[in-house]
Amino acid sequence: MSGHPSIVGLGLTAMSVRPGGSAAELAVEAVQAALADAALGHGDVDGLLVGSSQGVRPDRVGVTLAQQAGFGDLRLLEHVEIKGSTTVAMVQRAELAIRSGAAGTVVCVFADAPLRAGGGAGSTYAHSGGNSGVRGLERASGVLGSVPTYALLATRWLAVTGGSPDHLCEVALSARAWALGNPDAVQRTPLDAEAYHASPMVSTPLRRLDCARPVNGAAAVVVSKDGAGVRIRGIGREHPVRRRRAGAESWFGGGRRAAEDALAAAGMTRADLDVLELYDPFSVVTLCLLEEYGFCEPGKAGPLVRSGALAPGGSLPTNTGGGQLSGFYLQGMTPLVEAIVQLRGAGGERQVAGARTALVGGIGGRLDHHACLILEAA
Repeated sequence: MSGHPSIVGLGLTAMSVRPGGSAAELAVEAVQAALADAALGHGDVDGLLVGSSQGVRPDRVGVTLAQQAGFGDLRLLEHVEIKGSTTVAMVQRAELAIRSGAAGTVVCVFADAPLRAGGGAGSTYAHSGGNSGVRGLERASGVLGSVPTYALLATRWLAVTGGSPDHLCEVALSARAWALGNPDAVQRTPLDAEAYHASPMVSTPLRRLDCARPVNGAAAVVVSKDGAGVRIRGIGREHPVRRRRAGAESWFGGGRRAAEDALAAAGMTRADLDVLELYDPFSVVTLCLLEEYGFCEPGKAGPLVRSGALAPGGSLPTNTGGGQLSGFYLQGMTPLVEAIVQLRGAGGERQVAGARTALVGGIGGRLDHHACLILEAA
């Protein structure tokens, strides 16, 4: 095919911090909204890729969504699971399928409903992973869910780089400043350093405001060979699974190849990018990804963030909808949605003037899986 496959439709549900609605119901709602946005019907779609959270066990969304959402015959139907990198990987899969002729128009949908009556999102994620193998050993040691794991990462990052908790604070403040202009963000109260440092410590050195805010919600995008939309210019992946068995000097390794492959495919450099939309479940991850994806030298993310580069008006606008820290935690859909909004020029108060290119980064596991997209405005 000639040209680049494009994202021609975007659909979102409300992002709720209260229980209500199954993941499947939310997924159907997002699919319908995306099709309406693209001015397409179910019969125009010949591919469906579905992703859902590991933590959503009782109503986990799968390929049966094809029937639930009202689709007919499909040429491509898959459930994709690469942890937090799933959403970006789904768009990559759609792009490759369209280029190969295996499909012409593909819907990618992700839904999550961790908030349930009688229990919060923390209990949902803490119990994912089971009691056997490595996860069982972790649970026996008190490592329940992702927060303690990423707290260890943050401790290591601070020690290796000579960084300070103030650098974590700056990431949270930048995210909140962007969220103030995002009507879909669930955290829109102005935040300053004093309020950040007063927030409860969850797992040292991570405070509550260093952690993403889970929601019940769903989002879908339509990727097509036809129509004007946000163009997919480059894709890249890296799965540095051996890093867990490497020495301490390699602990942060992985991810750079995903970013560089995506940039090379797009024929761009980092200097050509107008916005960065990164997976940021914890503040330290933003710092790690800035270094791993090559936007600063190793150990220099802290000073970069302190300079105000990531915040509104900065030289490297990052997570411009508030990210997962202050926007909403819908795994890899959060950065993807915001990139599309920016490249459509639909950001309202938070719109980055002249934004035409974006890098979208998704991570999974404990920085074990990286998937990157380079997107360009129509």
